[in-house]
Amino acid sequence: MIDLHYWTTPNGHKVTMYLEEARLPYRLFPVNISKGEQFAPAFLKISPNNKIPAIVDHAPAGGGKPISVFESGAILLYLAGKTGRFIPKTLRGQVEALEWLMWQMGGLGPMLGQNHHFRHYAPEPIPYAIERYTKEGNRLYGVLDKRLAGRDFILGRQYTIADMAAYPWILPERQGQDLGQFPNLARWHAAIRARPATARAYAKAKEVNPGPRPPVSEAERKILFGQDSRSVLK
Repeated sequence: MIDLHYWTTPNGHKVTMYLEEARLPYRLFPVNISKGEQFAPAFLKISPNNKIPAIVDHAPAGGGKPISVFESGAILLYLAGKTGRFIPKTLRGQVEALEWLMWQMGGLGPMLGQNHHFRHYAPEPIPYAIERYTKEGNRLYGVLDKRLAGRDFILGRQYTIADMAAYPWILPERQGQDLGQFPNLARWHAAIRARPATARAYAKAKEVNPGPRPPVSEAERKILFGQDSRSVLK
């Protein structure tokens, strides 16, 4: 059994998508980040960066004590290693999977996250920041669209953790993007959305956090964006 400490964000969806695809048994433990639950001492023991998601695997391969893993990319790699699924078997294929996973973790996620912040959460519009991250998001959409030309998925015919990592971050309506500009990306996105495991994963999200939610309050903004080192050193 795997315990998944989770909230309904793109990084959270990555892990539910994998768990549903692999049909691994898991228990969801919601961590409401708007209420500051990510700073609870018990959660910090398994996620020292006070971010979701994090998992605890009570039945790791080879036995022994439970293993906790934080950071969504590390979790995907751990689960792929545990099951041997959704990652290529060959060295070259694994290198490609790692390249695109790191691309998502280091570029797509952070840049689109900044896009979300300045478009939807900043207390006042900052045109330069909105333009900066809209353009960078557009560039990254283009990178992925080019990669998907002639490919079903990021690595070719095989659906992998690289796809699961990138898919939840493609939210054109929130990011000022037109998916019509990117036909390969649009086709890929529709194919993943249609997968039964994706539907199950997003259904879990609605159970945990039914939408739509109201705008972020000032108190929530301070919790989400106003923290410093005291939050983790206390």
